Amino acid sequence: MSKTIRAKGKTKHALLFIFITVLLDILALGLVIPVLQPLIKNFMGGNSVNAAYMIGLFGTIWALMQFFASPIFGALSDQVGRRPVILISNLGTAFDYVIMALAPTIGWLFVGRTISGVTTASISTAFAYIADSTTPKERAAGFGLIGAAFSVGFILGPTLGGIFGDIDPRLPFWVAGALSLINFFYGLFVLPESLPQKHRSPFNWKKANPVGSLKLLRSHRDLFGLASVYFINMLAHVVFSSIFVLYALDRYGWDPKHVGYCLAVVGLCTGIVQGGLVRPAVKRFGERKTLLMGLFFGLLGFAGFGWAPSPAFFYCFIPLTALWGFANSAVLSLMTKHVSYKEQGQLQGANGSMRAIAEFIGPGLFTAIYAFCILPSHPWKIPGSPFYLSATLMLINALLAFMVLQHEPKGR
Repeated sequence: MSKTIRAKGKTKHALLFIFITVLLDILALGLVIPVLQPLIKNFMGGNSVNAAYMIGLFGTIWALMQFFASPIFGALSDQVGRRPVILISNLGTAFDYVIMALAPTIGWLFVGRTISGVTTASISTAFAYIADSTTPKERAAGFGLIGAAFSVGFILGPTLGGIFGDIDPRLPFWVAGALSLINFFYGLFVLPESLPQKHRSPFNWKKANPVGSLKLLRSHRDLFGLASVYFINMLAHVVFSSIFVLYALDRYGWDPKHVGYCLAVVGLCTGIVQGGLVRPAVKRFGERKTLLMGLFFGLLGFAGFGWAPSPAFFYCFIPLTALWGFANSAVLSLMTKHVSYKEQGQLQGANGSMRAIAEFIGPGLFTAIYAFCILPSHPWKIPGSPFYLSATLMLINALLAFMVLQHEPKGR
């Protein structure tokens, strides 16, 4: 554990700092969610099928950048510390949102999204920061704190993004850029370093490249199994970023403002779970059972989203899906116990690469299924098919997790 922080009794303060840092980052990201896909659709002449394919391409290139950048940031943070990596990323993100705010064509918007894939890859460094700053017993709750930051960011971000987007579709990008710049200055003056010099390791390109970083996950059978569970979780989650906004616009007739309100409810429920329920759940049931419970709730939630014939039914399944958050906090905590202090950054970089692979595969997969199922010539129109696919992934993941956890020590 990082004595840089804990020796001074500042663990709670450090976690608060990283919570605010991630919160501002996700708030900026959430601001553009209600307007990005409609903006792409507008550039595509209002055609939903063509827009779905283009949204898939945007998601794929974003993920490809994450795939290459995440292990580099992770390995770099093991050498120079977490703080400088987070600061550079925030500054780059501010620049990126300005490009998207000014984008006159779909090509310029594409360039901005590509840069975003690089700069947001440092989120894995925030997970490493948590691993530095907590004991193994506290770690699941610490990861839950990051989940809560994500949730609060998605409560405020999409809501404000929908309101601002109603005024001007480009305004959310400007506000997001300003928040990223504020985040940079906040970190510059307030955020402490979490990784002491004695726990740092030299930068190694073999570990920093995506393939090299993933070798760590294969170094231990149980770690590889847990990594597979995490990957499937991430793949299922891509349904939200890849198709939800277009799905809500087409199926329920929502405008960006209503999409923002819905995502705010999702964020509120997820924040309650991550910030308030993960710790007691892990304390009472242990990480193994908490992981399996989370996957079960995810299965029910995604299936409900796919079936929901009206907005009212869709809202009913949001709390169930929020409980899926148990799974990610538990599996991430279990993974950190299989590597040393000097490998935490590399581990989170490898996790970032896995998230990127999921983001690379997912957008094309979910948007293609959606586009196919809404074709006028399709005999059975099933607009909820992307969510049914995520529910199926949850079922597969629950079975995989059950088998993997048979090898985990019973105390975990």
